[in-house]
Amino acid sequence: MYETLTYLGGVHKHEEMKELIEDLGGFVLQESFISMDLVVTLAVPIEDVDKIKEKAKELLGEVKIAPMAGTEIAIVSPTLARHHLPHSACDISEYLRRYGAKDNMIGLARGAGKGISRISEDEKKLIEEHDAAVFALGSFRDCILDKTHLFEDIEIPVIVTGSPYVDVADIPGADAYVGGLGRIPRRLKKGEHIRALRKLVEVVEGILDDRRRMISEDPPIVPPILVKTEIENQVPAVKECYSPAPVVSQLDGVRVKLNYNDYHDEIGEVIVSDYVLGDVSEIWKSLMYDYTLVKLLPETSIL
Repeated sequence: MYETLTYLGGVHKHEEMKELIEDLGGFVLQESFISMDLVVTLAVPIEDVDKIKEKAKELLGEVKIAPMAGTEIAIVSPTLARHHLPHSACDISEYLRRYGAKDNMIGLARGAGKGISRISEDEKKLIEEHDAAVFALGSFRDCILDKTHLFEDIEIPVIVTGSPYVDVADIPGADAYVGGLGRIPRRLKKGEHIRALRKLVEVVEGILDDRRRMISEDPPIVPPILVKTEIENQVPAVKECYSPAPVVSQLDGVRVKLNYNDYHDEIGEVIVSDYVLGDVSEIWKSLMYDYTLVKLLPETSIL
């Protein structure tokens, strides 16, 4: 079992931390430089977490548990319009990133009003490429209850946010509801908003843990973290990708930010623990910029 962590420190001697992670059999999930600061999202065996903490202390850095690392979450807003997308949806996105999640903002094309809001099949499929979805809705109970058709048949877990109190049992298709996060035309800086964001983090973590337990009952034959590392090592084009996260880990696969038509054959030939990736996964074209999506098959479907 691996523990996912976030290391925050300086650039000075940061290679020592990366070498320790490799020596412990761990993985670097994402690495970001901000001026002279470094943020590394990593996974190491649970029994070696103390060694990472000791090294971080030696380098005058800090280590935090990142329970959402290795997941990709969709933050969905009814439209891209000014009255829907900022500010709460953006703050939700930024707050989840602090806990290791890789999230994508998605604005629906036809969600301008509760009477005419719609979602297309392509939009549903794009959302379902993620591990979970957070639908950031508004400040009125009726508006929330009249928009359940946007997510009631989406197959991944759905968390709905809004301002009023609403019982999740009244929201068909939602796995959870978090109040206190409605349509707010300013940054979420007040105490009640911070408490609501913390509650959202707890809810999302719980749902992701449930998905992890479900996947562990019939796990893929190779872990997504290892697949991510081998693709980065064996597909040269990944190193030329300008995205800060060219390969994104998910609970049951990875998203590779390379064009499907050009690279899906090469990705399918990657060797992971003596297995050919194309033999232990399904590889298809993502609806996000024609990227390549790799979904690992359960162990029982292969053996």
